[in-house]
Amino acid sequence: MHNVTNPLQACNDIFFRPNGVFNAINEKNNWSWLPFLIVVIMATLPNYLYISVIDINWYQDQIINAQYGQLSPAEVEAQKQNMTRTSMTAFTVIGTFVGLIVINAIVAAYLNIATRGDEDNANGYTDWYGFTWWAGMPIVISALIAVVLLVLSDGGQLNPSIAFPLSLGYWMGTEMTSDWFTFLQSIRLDSFWGIYLTAVGISQWTNFSTKKAAVIAVAPWAIIWTIWAVVILL
Repeated sequence: MHNVTNPLQACNDIFFRPNGVFNAINEKNNWSWLPFLIVVIMATLPNYLYISVIDINWYQDQIINAQYGQLSPAEVEAQKQNMTRTSMTAFTVIGTFVGLIVINAIVAAYLNIATRGDEDNANGYTDWYGFTWWAGMPIVISALIAVVLLVLSDGGQLNPSIAFPLSLGYWMGTEMTSDWFTFLQSIRLDSFWGIYLTAVGISQWTNFSTKKAAVIAVAPWAIIWTIWAVVILL
């Protein structure tokens, strides 16, 4: 197994040789701050750029139609007054930051509980919380593609899924008004890559078999996506 000597190298190798990275961070402290900053910034950037280039009046109409249904002209105007470009940018930045922290906190709690079956595993909740940011690094690839697409676009009436170019929502051109819009946006190539990294990391941090590590990594996403799809269908 190759030797990972510093967090910068780890951020590069996580995409190509993750086994060595997870082995290294299992022994090192305070390396997870770097992927934390990278993931937060890269997850926020495409959404920030999207709000910056979009036809704001069109986007306001799309949100109102998707979330509020039939409103009177006065109610529509009141909603638009609250949805300025500045306010939506702030909401996007803050929402992405807080959302990532909360979601990763939940995932870390799950991993901490799911790996207690390994008596030799000495990692606690904070270790698994740091682990989640390494597993989330594939969002960098999605974000870079999104930035290129947004920079090359003419702005205007762009489907929000352009900010998630590796999602089914983008590939299928799903509109915001569709019940499946958010669901399909959540099914992304980088999400599956993150699941793979989680499985790799669990196999490095525990004595679990590769199969058991994969089951632990896949299970929550499979359950969430299945329940979500059933709710939409019903």
